[in-house]
Amino acid sequence: MIFSVSALVLFAIILIILVRNKTMKLGHAILGALFGFFLAQSSAASPIQNFLSELAKTLNNLTS
Repeated sequence: MIFSVSALVLFAIILIILVRNKTMKLGHAILGALFGFFLAQSSAASPIQNFLSELAKTLNNLTS
């Protein structure tokens, strides 16, 4: 993997700033897509997927 976790952190910080300033444009959306793409290839992808799966199960149980 060419990008390290620090590049992912940099992408995340930039996206947080852009979302908070409400200045999302096409270039910013591409940056967000790149962040998601590189995050999916990192070692953080598996724990995030597990967390989201458990969250979905919990919400499903609350509505049932």
